[in-house]
Amino acid sequence: METIQVVLDKKLLRAADQAARRTKRNRSALMRDALREHLQRLDLRAKEEREREGYLRQPQTYEEIHLWDGEAVWPAE
Repeated sequence: METIQVVLDKKLLRAADQAARRTKRNRSALMRDALREHLQRLDLRAKEEREREGYLRQPQTYEEIHLWDGEAVWPAE
C-alpha cells in the first residue's frame, strides 16, 4: 500500500469520520472501500454505455425482438 494525501472540506471529513465509526472501520478503510465501489460503478456505467451504443449502431429487428415471445409464456398445467 502507498500513503497519499487527500484534501477534504471539514463537512465531508466529519461525515467520513462518522461513517467510519458507524461501520467500525478506520478512515482509510472507509475511503478505500468507497473508492473501490465508485470505480466499479464507473466501470458498469461504461459497459452499459458501450452496450447502448452497440444497439444504436445495429438495432434489433422486429423478428429478433419477438423471437422469444413464446418462451416467456407460462407452461400449461
